[in-house]
Amino acid sequence: MSSRIINFGSINIDHVYNVTQMPIAGETISAKSYKKFLGGKGINQSIAAFKAGAKLIHVGAIAEDDAWTYAEIEKFGINCNHLDKSRHSTGHAIIFVDDTGENEIVIFGGANQNLEVSQIEKALDGPTGNKDWVLIQTETNLLTEIAVKAKIKGFKVAYAAAPFVEEIALELIDKIDFLAVNEGEASQLAKALNVDPDNIPVPGLLITRGAKGATLIENGKKLQQSAFEVKAVDTTGAGDTFLGSFLSVYIEDGNAAMALEYAAAASAVQVTRAGAAVAIPDRQKVEAFLELRKTK
Repeated sequence: MSSRIINFGSINIDHVYNVTQMPIAGETISAKSYKKFLGGKGINQSIAAFKAGAKLIHVGAIAEDDAWTYAEIEKFGINCNHLDKSRHSTGHAIIFVDDTGENEIVIFGGANQNLEVSQIEKALDGPTGNKDWVLIQTETNLLTEIAVKAKIKGFKVAYAAAPFVEEIALELIDKIDFLAVNEGEASQLAKALNVDPDNIPVPGLLITRGAKGATLIENGKKLQQSAFEVKAVDTTGAGDTFLGSFLSVYIEDGNAAMALEYAAAASAVQVTRAGAAVAIPDRQKVEAFLELRKTK
């Protein structure tokens, strides 16, 4: 049986409004432009893992009448068999971006926060291989239930602790095999545990550091990966691209250094394009980028 990633992940609609300046309390302003994008950390990670070659199952929920989001996910080739239609609204974000590039964001969890236990059991049903993983993030509900049921079934569990909620991270710390955090999240969790960030007690720890690269600590062994220098256009979704790409390559090949390099290249290519999900490169593009860098 080939390895699988089952991602219990958020799905959002991003409504992006470009404005001259941010509105103040009680003020009504006109937007200069509006764009609608598929978003959410969960679906971004799924698309990155899928494009890197993973056998990917995405488990999530959108509104019953939301044909647009369903079609957008299908365009990427993602299996939608475990995408439930919910009585709740599709998760979404209202994003204001002003002329200086600053943004203000309001997120509504909607269907993402209303996954049901029956979805978990259905998605985890059937035989489990020794390289099968479950991925979870904080943008959905039932995280403890998912992790516990997955471990009982023989899956390894990866947790992307974003957006960071200390209570949830502490609850999950002894139930996961792999933790992905950025530098700030690592510091917050380490402080809560009264340990050094490098000593957060999980078998596998990935700390992403933006332009400074990433650190992987696995069973006491530390690997560093530098970021590739590129001219960034849009950094939205870069961390999701890194994690999804890394897990896909790492699970299949078992080579942590190679997976880190691939993930760094995938996120480097991704930030040179506008958007999040739509900017995630496929394996051919990433490998071409790496080959070009090696010849320089």
